[in-house]
Amino acid sequence: MKPAIKPLRYDLEIIASWIEPGSRVLDLGCGEGDLLFHLKTTKGVAGTGIEKREDKVAAALTRGLTVLQGDIREEVADYAPNTFDYVIVSQTLQQVFAPVELISTLLAIGRRVVVSFPNFSHWKNRLQLLIQGQAPRSSQLPYEWYDTPNIRVITIRDFRRFTRTVGCTIYRETAINTHQHDRYGSIVHFLPNLRATYGIFLIGR
Repeated sequence: MKPAIKPLRYDLEIIASWIEPGSRVLDLGCGEGDLLFHLKTTKGVAGTGIEKREDKVAAALTRGLTVLQGDIREEVADYAPNTFDYVIVSQTLQQVFAPVELISTLLAIGRRVVVSFPNFSHWKNRLQLLIQGQAPRSSQLPYEWYDTPNIRVITIRDFRRFTRTVGCTIYRETAINTHQHDRYGSIVHFLPNLRATYGIFLIGR
């Protein structure tokens, strides 16, 4: 019996819509491979994932996916330039120690790089910090300051500036607002840095 296709998070639906059929795709921090499985099943991509957690790698392998266990910073160094059409970094960049070095490497091994991240400047986060005077918590940032895997916070405006620092081009940009554990959402056009829960960017050289 074939593995069932799980419903994608809303941000992953957006990302999937950007990927061309038959592409070579690398998904960093791929988890159990929901996005890769969707892309393989619906668009015939040649996909590879990298995931740190052993249990998630095992789950992805049972779905017939090619997923490596390891640190993404170390694993991506093994790929030659232009190995992939798309490299996806979904809700992972805020957990990376050296984002400039990582993004520079990804821009070399991939023709395009897709980056998504929780938008720390969402109005609810700002309000919590203003009124409560403590580190914000939300559905997108659910941890306490002392147990979070996130080592940095990113805003949509920050990431735009970051692309200029690393010398790359933004080809597409979408801001979204999500609800019900990120299963559903909508695109934010007005004041995205204030109103969006996530930013999603397609970048390249």
